[in-house]
Amino acid sequence: MKFAVIVFPGSNCDRDMYHAVQEGIGEEVHFVRHTESDLTSFDGILLPGGFSHGDYLRSGAMAATSPIISAIKEEAEKGKPVLGVCNGFQVLLEAGLLPGAMLSNEGQRFICRTVELRVENNNSVFTNSYEKDQTIHIPIAHGDGNYFCDEETYKSLRDQERILFTYEDNPNGSAHNIAGISNEQGNVLGMMPHPERAVERLLGSVDGLKLFQSIVKSWREAHAVHT
Repeated sequence: MKFAVIVFPGSNCDRDMYHAVQEGIGEEVHFVRHTESDLTSFDGILLPGGFSHGDYLRSGAMAATSPIISAIKEEAEKGKPVLGVCNGFQVLLEAGLLPGAMLSNEGQRFICRTVELRVENNNSVFTNSYEKDQTIHIPIAHGDGNYFCDEETYKSLRDQERILFTYEDNPNGSAHNIAGISNEQGNVLGMMPHPERAVERLLGSVDGLKLFQSIVKSWREAHAVHT
């Protein structure tokens, strides 16, 4: 499987994401600049965390106008897996690939620590290697991670089982403890916690590894069906 790690000006977790794919699951991975416009040769697309364009306008807002976004939308419509982590999640929200918005953390403080997440749905491209209701440990590092959506959107997310992860101890005030959501098709995931920082015991947790393994497992099963 061949992954693209999208690099925006200000990304600071792109190398972590690259390392998670190359060393964590042993798959092919390449950096792709935000100025590019073609992702057809890739099987999976990863938007890393950081501070794209310095977050000077609003987190993810400027990155969402980059040339690469049209290519991401095209590949997402084809069903390819797209994962946005932290700032990558904010970019997906700003680009309209996921519903809702991101607010400043409750308390207006930057938070950097490992948190407990609950796997709400293990029947997805991104979570099929976990157990349902499994508690996992994944780091967070953000100032604008307070996920917001109106009640109609929340009902849709809940009824369609598109809430994949929730916080056990909501650290930032996110609506209904939401930590990660998918699109209707199920191939786009946005999450604030950083699974790429939890792929080796040296980092304190390997719980993020199964997320990347889930993507590869789904891709291989789908590929096998068509060959």
